Amino acid sequence: MIMVVALALAGAVQGGVSSAQAEDGGRQLLFYNHAYGVFDRETADAVEHSPYLRDFANFQVRTTTGAGGQTWTGRYLMGRETYLELFGVGDVPGKDGTLGAAGMGVSAEQAGDLATVTERLRELGISDPVEFQQTRDFGDGVPVPWFEAVLTTEEYDLFNAWGSEYRPEYFADPRGNTEPAAYPGDVGRERYLSDAYRDHLMRDVTGIRLAVTAGDLADTVPLLKAGGFAVQSLPGGGVVAKGGGTTLRFDAVPAEQAGLRQVEMSLNRPVSHRHVERIGHSDLVVGPGSRAVWTFGDQDRPTDTNHTNPADTHPAAGNPTGTD
Repeated sequence: MIMVVALALAGAVQGGVSSAQAEDGGRQLLFYNHAYGVFDRETADAVEHSPYLRDFANFQVRTTTGAGGQTWTGRYLMGRETYLELFGVGDVPGKDGTLGAAGMGVSAEQAGDLATVTERLRELGISDPVEFQQTRDFGDGVPVPWFEAVLTTEEYDLFNAWGSEYRPEYFADPRGNTEPAAYPGDVGRERYLSDAYRDHLMRDVTGIRLAVTAGDLADTVPLLKAGGFAVQSLPGGGVVAKGGGTTLRFDAVPAEQAGLRQVEMSLNRPVSHRHVERIGHSDLVVGPGSRAVWTFGDQDRPTDTNHTNPADTHPAAGNPTGTD
């Protein structure tokens, strides 16, 4: 998963609306929502059946139905504003379910901000951003508008990122178990996620490290910049992006080395000792203090990694999940 860098909360909250400052001095428009990774079956099963994770986080295992009837089964660690989504090989349809595949969603807090991001993408040279609407089926066969999304491209190797904005219809549906708006135009992450995190140790994802191909990274950077993240290049072709309380690190690697590498999380309260929980081919280190780091070890890699997924059937772009 990830090796996390120091986290910087770029701004505060005023009147309920996030006022994080973007790299150019303007208001940040997109914030880390969640990331996902696909791991070997041993690790995925260990995550799914871990008693420790059920105490550590608001933990769920759920199958979700999105646009076009696409389904995916994930293991979720839900925080106050952010979350983590873990898959085993084959839990996501097609090649998005191969070992080492990963993705990340960054989302708007204020209604209308995604449209501004889309225009910024055009200014950054993405002449034809891929726009689509994801839906969710709660089991009655009637899709509910879930969120609007934008990608920089339909083609990628093993990783892609998308910007999103939750739809008012989703917030209005009681089955989504969302919270009332805290301010006019509130489409934020805290409203979307439940407050069940308060009953556990994990509070939020504060850092993420992903190994991605150079091509996938090149497609991701414009989205981060358009969303207002401060983006810094690293030696060796990697990138660190900071903003809104989460640090994102991307290492440029060959496709056979790609994957979610490490995640750092904040805790609701400090712990006095260091606890190491071995979960499949991963180690979750909690404490001492108010942080936890989850590191995923090396795993066998597939050789067939190139694929194309149209946005209208792309399951990974539908991976932000509701709190049933």
